[in-house]
Amino acid sequence: MKKLSNLIVICAAVILVCVDVSAQDAWMFRGNPAHTGVYAGPGPRNLDSLKWKFSTGVYMISTPAVVNNTVYIGSTDGRLYAIDAETGKQKWAFKTAARIASSPAVSGGLVYFLSYDDTMYAVDALTGAARWKFATQGEHRYTATHLHGTLPKHEAMPDMYDTYLSSPAVWKGIVYFGSGDGNVYALDAKTGKLKWKFKTGDVVHSSPAIYNSTVYIGGWDTYFYALDAVNGRLKWKFKTGDDPEIHNQIGIQSSPAVVDGVVYFGCRDNHLYAVDAGTGKEKWSISNNGAWVITSPAVINGKVYYANADGTTFFEVDAETGKILYSMKKGSWYFFSSPAVAGNMVYTANWDGRLFSIDLSTHQVTSIFQTEASRKNISKYVKPDNTRNFGAALENGKEYFYDLHVRALGNIWTMGSFLASPVVVNNVLYIASMDGNLYALTDKSHK
Repeated sequence: MKKLSNLIVICAAVILVCVDVSAQDAWMFRGNPAHTGVYAGPGPRNLDSLKWKFSTGVYMISTPAVVNNTVYIGSTDGRLYAIDAETGKQKWAFKTAARIASSPAVSGGLVYFLSYDDTMYAVDALTGAARWKFATQGEHRYTATHLHGTLPKHEAMPDMYDTYLSSPAVWKGIVYFGSGDGNVYALDAKTGKLKWKFKTGDVVHSSPAIYNSTVYIGGWDTYFYALDAVNGRLKWKFKTGDDPEIHNQIGIQSSPAVVDGVVYFGCRDNHLYAVDAGTGKEKWSISNNGAWVITSPAVINGKVYYANADGTTFFEVDAETGKILYSMKKGSWYFFSSPAVAGNMVYTANWDGRLFSIDLSTHQVTSIFQTEASRKNISKYVKPDNTRNFGAALENGKEYFYDLHVRALGNIWTMGSFLASPVVVNNVLYIASMDGNLYALTDKSHK
C-alpha cells in the first residue's frame, strides 16, 4: 500500500511538471539549467515565413522564454510581456520601474526576471500578478576610467557595451542570478527569501549555469566562479585576462554552458575557454585575435558553437580539443546574440540586423532573415566592401569622446541589431530586435 501511495505521489509530480513545462518548451535563458543553447525538436530550415511580430516600440535586449504556448519577454519599456505563441497577441504585461535587460525563467507557474530598478521579480505565469520581489543592493553597469580609450581619460564611465543583466536560472526550488552590486544570489523560488549570496570583486551580469549541484558564473572582476549551489561556498575560481589601462579586453559577459564535466565560456580578453567543471583547471582556450567573445556557446554532440564580436566570425569547435573545425565570417558588425541549435540547424544573429540559419551537416547558410530596419539603414554603417563604417556611426567625429561613442551605438542599432538570442520551440524561431519587435519565424513548408 505504501509503494502504491508513493507511486501516486510520483505520478502526480510528473503530471504537474508536464503541465508546467513540456519537452520542447524553452523555460529559461539558453534552454535549460546547464545553458547548453540546444532546443528540443527540429528547427526551421528556412526563415522565410513571418508567423507574427509583436512590437513594444523600444529596444528589446531580453531573450524570450516559451512555455505552454506563451512567450515571455522583457522590454526596455520596463514591462514583462506574456504573448500568445500562436497568434502574437498580448495576454498581459507587468510594469516595473526600469528597463528589463535580463531574460525570464519560467518554473512552477511563476516567471522570474531582473529589472534595472534593482529588483528580482516573481509573477504569476497565467495572470502576470506579482507574487514576490527581492531588492538587490543596486544594479549598475561595469564602470572604469579611460574605458575603450575614450575621453575624458580620468572620468569613470559606465561601459556602453555592458548591455545585459544576469538572467535567472531555476534549479530544485532555488532561483540563482548575478547582480551589478557584485553579488551572486540564491533565493527561495516560492517566497523570494534569501538563501545565500556570494560577493565577487565587481559587477556580475553573466547568467549562471547549474550542473552537478554547482553554480557556474563569470564576473567583470576577471574571475570565473564555481559555487556550491546549496550553500554558496566557493569551490574554485579561474582567472582570465587583465587590461588595466583602457579596460577594453577585460571581464566576462558571456554566460557559460556546461556539458560532460566541462564548462565553456567566452571572455572579453578575446578567448573562448574550456575549463574542467570539477577542478577549474583549463583544458584549452582559443584566441580570437583581439575580438571579444560575448556570445554564450551552444554545445552538442562533441561540438561547441560560438561567434566572436568584432571578428564577426561564427565557429564550430571540437569540444574535446578546442580545434576549430569550421568558421564562417558573416556580417560586418558584432555578434552579441548567442547561437541556438535545434535539430540539424544552428542559428546566429548579429548587429547588422541579420539572422542566419545554417545546416550543421553541410555548413551551408540555408536562409537569411533581415529586419526592415536593416534593409533601410545598413548601407549607412556598412561599406561597399562589407566592412564596418564606424566613422559614420560616430558621425565622423574627430574626437573619440565618450558621449560620441554612446551615440554611435544608438546609430548602429537603427539597423535593427540583434542582441537577444534566438529560441526555437515547435519549429518556430523567436527572436527580439533593437528595432522594438519580437519576431516569430518559421519555414513556409511548416505553416
